[in-house]
Amino acid sequence: MINVFLYIIDRDKAETNQVIAQLSALREEIPHHLAVINIEDDLSVYQAYQGKTPVLEVGAYHLYFPYDEDTIRITLVSARDRQARLLVSDPKYANRLAQGKQVTNSDHFGRWLTKHYMSIINIFLLIYLGLPFLAPVLQKIGLSGSAKVIHAIYNPLCHQLAYRSWFMFGEQAAYPRELAGTTHLKTYEEVTGLNPHDLLSAKAFKGNEELGYKVAYCERDVAIYGGMLLFSIFFTFSGRKLKAIPWYVWLVAGILPIGFDGVSQLPALLSLHLTWLPVRESTPLLRTATGMLFGITTAWYGLPLFEETMRESKAIINKKFALQNESLP
Repeated sequence: MINVFLYIIDRDKAETNQVIAQLSALREEIPHHLAVINIEDDLSVYQAYQGKTPVLEVGAYHLYFPYDEDTIRITLVSARDRQARLLVSDPKYANRLAQGKQVTNSDHFGRWLTKHYMSIINIFLLIYLGLPFLAPVLQKIGLSGSAKVIHAIYNPLCHQLAYRSWFMFGEQAAYPRELAGTTHLKTYEEVTGLNPHDLLSAKAFKGNEELGYKVAYCERDVAIYGGMLLFSIFFTFSGRKLKAIPWYVWLVAGILPIGFDGVSQLPALLSLHLTWLPVRESTPLLRTATGMLFGITTAWYGLPLFEETMRESKAIINKKFALQNESLP
């Protein structure tokens, strides 16, 4: 039997009733199973079918209103013949047809996930970005042991060098190396007395009452995930309508700036003194700017593509539930 899906919106009630009546008149001649799907609350499908409803989907064929009974008959016959050919030529086709009618626990979870996945992403990014800022708060109130746990969690994910990290509750928000040339800020060497080439000391230094306490993520990583979170929230409240930026925009605006700013610091970080190679240290502002650009463009490139995947999954799952005569969200 052929599966027929009728996509409707509430205001097209007269047209919908007309199409249902036409399908009912043809059911004995061409057996089919009709599933009606209201797309009023499904923004992506609603936008695609706006002004064309009720839309009739019969196998690989779509009819956009207006259409008459003869057109429906021809489409049903074409879909029936195509299905018959596939059943003969493709041994796996029958299994796919059967699976398309079975609602599983995975479908129930998938249906929930396609509706709430952006909330999950936003909450994850908020927690992931917020925990490093909790570490200095815990140190400030005397819970240094708990702060060490947070630093340890993020240790494999970030270099945590003190001169490339933010500080809270101290004289300055950052203490860059002298090489950065930030004359308006006291330098890491000046306030700590530590060797700026000693990476282990810079990583281990977590601050004090006077200088403040180090955030468990470096300046650039804070900007990257902050940018991702900002775009993710904007994408959510925009109705997930934004299209993905082209890959070359992501490359030029996101990857190249952060790549140049990060890689060009390696000689200074590793104490490589090569006369032909410029030695430089980035500033907190530049690390933040390039990190933010990378975070925003990465999310802008990835989230809309992920949304497309979720829409496709939602459409498949909704068809299964419609065939089971369950109400759609």
